[in-house]
Amino acid sequence: MAEFFKDIPKIPFKGVNSTDPLSFKYYDPDEVVLGKTMREQLKFALSWWHTMGGDGTDMFGVGTADKSWGESDPTARAKAKVDAAFEIMDKLSIDYFCWHDRDLSPEYGSLAATNEKLDEIVDYIKEKMDKDPTKKLLWGTAKCFDHPRFMHGAGTSPSADVFAFSAAQIKKAIESTVKLGGSGYVFWGGREGYETLLNTNMGLELDNMARLLRMVIDYGRSIGFTGDFYIEPKPKEPTKHQYDFDTATVIGFLRKYGLDKDIKMNIEANHATLAQHTFQHELRVARDNGVFGSIDANQGDPLLGWDTDQFPTNAYDATLCMYEVLKAGGFTNGGLNFDAKARRGSFTPEDIFLSYIAGMDTFALGLKAAAKLIEDGRLDKFVEDRYASWTTGIGKDIIDGKATIDDLEKYALEKGEVTDSLSSGRQEYLESVVNQVIFNL
Repeated sequence: MAEFFKDIPKIPFKGVNSTDPLSFKYYDPDEVVLGKTMREQLKFALSWWHTMGGDGTDMFGVGTADKSWGESDPTARAKAKVDAAFEIMDKLSIDYFCWHDRDLSPEYGSLAATNEKLDEIVDYIKEKMDKDPTKKLLWGTAKCFDHPRFMHGAGTSPSADVFAFSAAQIKKAIESTVKLGGSGYVFWGGREGYETLLNTNMGLELDNMARLLRMVIDYGRSIGFTGDFYIEPKPKEPTKHQYDFDTATVIGFLRKYGLDKDIKMNIEANHATLAQHTFQHELRVARDNGVFGSIDANQGDPLLGWDTDQFPTNAYDATLCMYEVLKAGGFTNGGLNFDAKARRGSFTPEDIFLSYIAGMDTFALGLKAAAKLIEDGRLDKFVEDRYASWTTGIGKDIIDGKATIDDLEKYALEKGEVTDSLSSGRQEYLESVVNQVIFNL
C-alpha cells in the first residue's frame, strides 16, 4: 500500500508554546477534562466528501487541489481514497469518519451496478477497520441531491419514481452503515424544499418525507441498526426554502408525524449562520428538547450568503458550543465531524493536515474553556438567581399548577406595579466572565 503523505509525521502534541505547524498546541488526546479524555469528549471525525474528494471547485472555478489519489480508474481511485483516509486519520489521531455513499464509490450506470461497486468499497473499508479497530464509522448518509434525478428533491420529489429510487438508494446506505458498525445515520435533505409555491404541493411533499423516514427507520431497526438517526437542519442553498430550515422547524415536523422519539439532530455551525441563528442557539434548542445528537464542526463567513464550510478557528464559538455539549451530558453516539474544507487557495497535501490541526486545536481549546466556565459556576449561579422567583411563592404555585388565572389576577391587583421585581440582565458582565475564562493568560 502506498504512503500518500511521506513528508507528514504522526502529529504530536507539543503544547501552546510550540511553533511547529505540524503539531497540536491544545489537543492532547490523553488529557482528562471533566472526567474524560479529550479523545472521548470530542470524538473527532474525518468527512469523506470534503477531505477525500473536495478539490476546491466552486461556482466560479475548477478545482485547485489534486484529489485523484494517483488513479484514473474510478474503482481504483475509490480504494486509494480509503488508503489515504486511514493514513490521514492515523497521523492526526482521529478515530471516526463519515461519508455519503456516492463519495465512497461513484455511480456506474444502473443502480444494481452501482450497488455492487459500493459493496466492494465498503468491504475494503471493513478490512481496514478489522486491522485497526480504533477506526470507527460515526455516521453514514445517502447522497440524494447532486444527480439530475434529484433536481426537484428526493423524498419530496413530485415524481413517485424518484421517491422509489431514493428509498432504494437509502436502503443500501443503511445496509452499508450497519456493515461498518456505524453509530449514526444522517438524513440530509439537500434539495428537500421548494423554489416557488406556485408549483408545489407542500402538504404532500412533507407527508411523503415523513413516509420515507418511517420506512428507513423501520428497515434500519429490522436489520440490526442500534445507533441514532439524525436530521441535519439547513435553511437554504441550494433550495431557496428547505423544509429542514432549523432545529425548531424540524422538531415541529417530527412531532407532527410522530417521529420525535426516533430522530435526533446533527447540528452544523454554518447552517445555523445561514438560518440567522447562533451555533449555540441551535444546540440549546436541541438540548432543551431532548434531541441533541451530533455536530458538523465548521464555520461560515457572515459576509457571504452561502455554505462556505470553513475549518473552525473561532475559539469563542467553540467554547459556547462545547458548553452546550457538556451541559447535555456529552456525546453518546454522536461526535464532532469536520464538515469543512480547506480554502480554495490552500491546495497542497500539507494543507489537509494544517486545516485539521487548526480545527482540532480550536475545539480542544473550546472544551477546556467550557469546562472552566462550568467549574467557575458564575454563569449557572447568575441564571439560577435570575429565575429564583419561580422557586417560591406565586412562581412555584404557577409551576406546580396550583395557581389559576383568577389567583393570578388577585395577586396582580394586590401587588400593583411589578417593575420592582426585575433585575439587571448584566449581559456585558457575563460576556466579560466568558472572556476572563477564555483569555486567562
